[in-house]
Amino acid sequence: MIEVVRPGPLATVQDLGRAGYAHLGVPLSGAADRASLCLANRLIGNAEDAAGVELTFGNAALRFESAAWVAVTGAPLPLSPVTMNAPCHVPAGTVVEFGAPSAGVRTYVAVRGGVDVPAVLGSRSTDVLSGLGPPPLSAGDRLAVGRATGMITVDVAPGLEPEGEPVLRVAAGPRDDWFETLAPLAEAAYEVTTQSNRVGVRLDGPALKRRRGGELPSEGMVTGSLQVPPNGLPIIFLADHPTTGGYPVAAVLATGDIPRAAQLRPGQRVRFRFAAGGT
Repeated sequence: MIEVVRPGPLATVQDLGRAGYAHLGVPLSGAADRASLCLANRLIGNAEDAAGVELTFGNAALRFESAAWVAVTGAPLPLSPVTMNAPCHVPAGTVVEFGAPSAGVRTYVAVRGGVDVPAVLGSRSTDVLSGLGPPPLSAGDRLAVGRATGMITVDVAPGLEPEGEPVLRVAAGPRDDWFETLAPLAEAAYEVTTQSNRVGVRLDGPALKRRRGGELPSEGMVTGSLQVPPNGLPIIFLADHPTTGGYPVAAVLATGDIPRAAQLRPGQRVRFRFAAGGT
């Protein structure tokens, strides 16, 4: 068992989400930075889709009631008594303390065997928008740990590299013809606002001007879509995104850049570069 001593601003259980239910309006959810969760699991011999804990802005503490192997990846933060990006053994009764990240937003904690909470629609993930899955963690919550199966074969791995002003690759989206031009996306930097969360990264910067008025019927979209509401400021949709709210999708992030978008923090600047496809 793992006891949540202090959850920090937001701590949730996450795996790789609920694939295959988008036609029912159920978001994929899962880890916002899937690459970091997968790395944490690989470090301790878990399958990549094992459930772990996603910490938003750290400042948390977890007590391991039994001896365990753990790995911590994602947004770098002060950590005791273990280290980041490496498999670490913690004796029974150990309290692992997490400080505030120096860069990025989301830190991932994997435990050998995976966090074993009940699955909903095939996933143990918390979806903060729909309410599916376990609620966000609170002090005193206790999490069961599953049975370990794989082997630990890695000593250490490269972790998340802090980025001052990331450049994310995008391609024109399915409703790009609703805009006079997408050029502003590539010409100036956007700033991440405090209204960002697991649903989406809200941006402030040059507005995209519409050439068509009105709204669309709600339609499905992929994670990484840049939906543009009437104010012209794009929103990068992350793991818990819904269907569109009647607004057009101007562009779509390269799949490989979605984890980087998930680590953008309020006040940080970000740029976009149009790329021909790519992952």
